[in-house]
Amino acid sequence: MKLELTKNSSRRAKTIFMLALPAMLEMSLNTLVGMADTIMISRFVGKEALAAVGFANQIIFTLIFVFSAFNAGATAMVSRSYGEGNKKRMNKIMNENLTLNLILGIIVTLFTFFFADLILNVYDITAVVKAFGTTYLKYIAVGQVFMFISFASAASLRGAGDTKTPMYITGIANILNIIGNYVLITGFWIFPELGIAGAAISTAFARFIAAALYLGLFASNRGILKLHPSWMRISSKIFKPLINLSYAAGIEQLFMQVAFFVNGIFISKLDTTAEASFRILLNIESLSFMPAIGIAIAATTIVGKHLGEDKAEESLKSGLTAAVMGALLGSGLALIYLIFPVFALKIFTTDAQVINYSAPVLRIVALNQAFLAFVIIMVGALRGAGDTKGAMYITIIRLWLIFIPLSYYLIVVSDYGVAGVWIAEIISFLIIALIVLRRFLKMEWAEIEFFEENELSDTAEEY
Repeated sequence: MKLELTKNSSRRAKTIFMLALPAMLEMSLNTLVGMADTIMISRFVGKEALAAVGFANQIIFTLIFVFSAFNAGATAMVSRSYGEGNKKRMNKIMNENLTLNLILGIIVTLFTFFFADLILNVYDITAVVKAFGTTYLKYIAVGQVFMFISFASAASLRGAGDTKTPMYITGIANILNIIGNYVLITGFWIFPELGIAGAAISTAFARFIAAALYLGLFASNRGILKLHPSWMRISSKIFKPLINLSYAAGIEQLFMQVAFFVNGIFISKLDTTAEASFRILLNIESLSFMPAIGIAIAATTIVGKHLGEDKAEESLKSGLTAAVMGALLGSGLALIYLIFPVFALKIFTTDAQVINYSAPVLRIVALNQAFLAFVIIMVGALRGAGDTKGAMYITIIRLWLIFIPLSYYLIVVSDYGVAGVWIAEIISFLIIALIVLRRFLKMEWAEIEFFEENELSDTAEEY
């Protein structure tokens, strides 16, 4: 198949941009909330609390991303059904996926709450950091079930081409989160000064509001997706392909989050200044990481939709266009990190030690941004095509054959400190960018089928 990216490229780029923009804004809002949390905790509580929140959140997101892997399959299935024009099946997928996420969310919430203290024992951290982390983990655990509901809802909406609604709901929840953080951390007005516990309570409440807004929207029957009790019962017609698509995403997330977890153990062997530096640098890097995820969401939806319309070549071109757009955006942000590292760091902390330690590392971080964005978006395109196994293999190879061994050597053995993390990342993303591009260009994903032919008509009639 001859590839002509120039033909209709401006139309394609515009379509991607219009779908990606709300998702990019949503991810950026999430980033800003993370930044606000970091700034407030760092300034009002201290760097020990900042390190504690970082370790606790690593545990929380490990559990969430692994156990909410059904959302990857749901997005691909909804987008394919959207392209085929099968609205009834779209709704059944959304409802069943909500049921699965609700069950898993309750399990994760209970586990995190009752075993918070034991979970943090895996880290080599000081008693002060552990005490802060345990407090934060117990309070924020209450909000995890609501986060599962929100993730499931947003995944289905994005698959149906609606990236605006998740943006609006995220915006509302994040504004409440920032206000609540300030009020409860500092004890503003009539509220008590709760410190790190206040940050967790505020976040849990914001997640509850987001989940309530999603469920309220679906129950109102105003949008393309509708909440229906009878559709929430698990059926083999939806559950089987959902499992087939999602188990690879679950394994991928398990390997990914365990890799981050292991890398966190490497970081925990450094001093508190280095630990705080690592958390701040992650927040700064997320300025380019989150927009890349936004474009990847658009790529997932568009690739799946075009395959549903039987336009495989258009799926290929759209995926490549999205990846190039992301790489260019990443390069632009990299220039800011290179030119203004100290300015960026002073937004997060006034600690001179942390700033001096982090400034040269931020310049190394800058070199990773184009490769990072390209890979994230290419993997998103593979998921949209239903090639979740390919995405899994690529992620495992990058993290466990390249990143983790290099990170261990550079941080623990060679004493590169936090800089070792991003040196390892640059090497891993550069190598894997070539691998993921080759897999996407081969177009084996165009032959993947989600539903058997005799199930398509049955599903449409039954639901």
